[in-house]
Amino acid sequence: MAVARFDIERREPYDGGRDFGDTGAYERIDGRLEFAVDPANPRNRLIVDLDRAERGQDGLVHFRADCCLLVPADPSRGNHRLLLELPNRGRKLAPGEFNRAQAELAPTRNIPAGDGFLFRHGYSVAWVGWQWDVIRSEALMGLEAPQALGPDGQPIAGQTVCRFQPNAAHHTHLLADRVHQPYPAADLSEPDATLTVRDSAESEPELIPRDRWHFGHMSHGEVVPDAEHIVLDDGFQPGKIYEVVYTTNRCPVVGCGLLAIRDAGSFFHYAPEPENPCAGIERVYAFGMSQTGRMLRHFLYLGLNLDESDRMAFDGIMSHVGGARRGEFNHRYGQPSVQFTPGFGHRFPYADAPLPPLGDGAPEGLLDRQRASGGMPKVFYTNSSAEYWRGDCALLHIGYDEDGRLVDLPPSPETRIYHFAGTQHGPGGLPLTRENANDGARGRYDFNCLDYTPLLRAALINLDDWASQSQEPPPPSHPRLDDGTAVTRAEVIQTMSGIVPNLHLPDPDHLLSIHQIDLGPRADEGIGRFPVVEGEAYPCFVAAVDQNGNERAGIRLPDLTVPVATLAGWNPRDPETGSPEQIMPMQGATFFFPANPGADDPRPSLAERYPSRDAFLDAVRRAAEQLVSERYALEEDIPLMLANAAARYDAALVASS
Repeated sequence: MAVARFDIERREPYDGGRDFGDTGAYERIDGRLEFAVDPANPRNRLIVDLDRAERGQDGLVHFRADCCLLVPADPSRGNHRLLLELPNRGRKLAPGEFNRAQAELAPTRNIPAGDGFLFRHGYSVAWVGWQWDVIRSEALMGLEAPQALGPDGQPIAGQTVCRFQPNAAHHTHLLADRVHQPYPAADLSEPDATLTVRDSAESEPELIPRDRWHFGHMSHGEVVPDAEHIVLDDGFQPGKIYEVVYTTNRCPVVGCGLLAIRDAGSFFHYAPEPENPCAGIERVYAFGMSQTGRMLRHFLYLGLNLDESDRMAFDGIMSHVGGARRGEFNHRYGQPSVQFTPGFGHRFPYADAPLPPLGDGAPEGLLDRQRASGGMPKVFYTNSSAEYWRGDCALLHIGYDEDGRLVDLPPSPETRIYHFAGTQHGPGGLPLTRENANDGARGRYDFNCLDYTPLLRAALINLDDWASQSQEPPPPSHPRLDDGTAVTRAEVIQTMSGIVPNLHLPDPDHLLSIHQIDLGPRADEGIGRFPVVEGEAYPCFVAAVDQNGNERAGIRLPDLTVPVATLAGWNPRDPETGSPEQIMPMQGATFFFPANPGADDPRPSLAERYPSRDAFLDAVRRAAEQLVSERYALEEDIPLMLANAAARYDAALVASS
């Protein structure tokens, strides 16, 4: 087994010994997993540079990962299921997604229990660090990855790229996504390093002269040489997109993160007591949100769900808000946190089934390797409207046929695709805000307030029923070409101009798209040539909207069928952050209806729609019960959907008073 050892460093009662119904109390276990993998094993052959990593005396490649477990204190009272979440940039997000726990402003060691949904249902929960560039702490989980070495025994040097779009003017920028470990510049005076600027992702780049920027940081008005930052003499301007290409001499085996997830899932699935605190688990499910949802798609693309002993690691996989892309999880100089930089994460294929790519090329599907090798899990792809508006999500279920025509793709037998209509990337809520605490970005309008957690909770239960009892889940639900619910972004923007008054709309020509990607002759080896050459753009489709401006396709919560607002999956950038014609790729918007007739608004008022608050809630209850009957929501969450709707009704009244 590729997990050589689990070093437990701390055990304690979880949440002060709180009792979670029939499951009882939980225990928290923190420690480190040590892995020892065989580069020659066929199940590891697609991990880029694994054969160039240093080996131990046993001939294996060793690395370590942070690990955290929450398990029933009495295992017999649990449901014998383990939900393994891939930490998103080192953070534990599942408590907020499933337990509706309030997110803390800054990550801490604390794991809030929220309403205890996962624990009341008896799930054990695990987190395993997989990302090499996370700056590890008590709050952030990461991986100690080995370096890929050249013949001289030093990390391999080569070309990498860093792209960023500032939200405020500044002079110094870290050579990494957000706050992660950067790839340092190997030569601070490298003459062939380049820095470009462009107005949008669809604009042509402009080369900035080499003497106007430097590897360094500003201190007291002077440039201090520094391999991990760059300085632009004139300063980086908000809304502009910058891209620096340079040579680095750090070369982690990024794909070890994929093996860490696989082998941890296998360890908790099969290892006996006493080394495995989860011994007795019958089903293991992997969950990833956003970045890690894309990583799970990459995991399946590489066919990694069989371990070195040909055992299935995961019975089911839930890729949430991952869209149709993958990521920088298995190539040389990969940056796991980036998602909008064109590169390896944007490459074809996007759909499960083998399809021809745009232009010439052999048909390929995301699941080809996993299906061929065996070990295919049950898979849910759940997405918000934001993943459609950022340009890629429709490629999950719309593609080119052999005659080059765009068609709706038939559902795959092992997967389900669900679009949570009218939502943004993360669950919305009240009070309304326009500020993104993660990166300082601001929307022109208040963010989307729709809370989709009832749909996600039902999806987990349906996935378990499918994997463990062969009970077919509800049918796929998403925009389609054949019924007119999949349309272009330009069509929706045009429609919205006549629905919501005084609306500043994004420019369709400056929205993100997925393009053909040319990474050079060694791309299939995981070695890229930068900057990439982008070709023709793939088509982008989003959900058509109704007379209220709300999406017609997908799973529609009562917020859309008994609405008090127009809820969009897009939001233009605030003018103060630059490029107001572009959108914030992960945020939506809320436009409440007027409370009473007579407002300068073509949408009917709340008073015209609903005779009273009680009449409104009666309609919400009926809509919620319909979702339960279709198994898109759980009966236990009807009160939650009612409470959410009531809060938004009250907020709409206040907003329009």
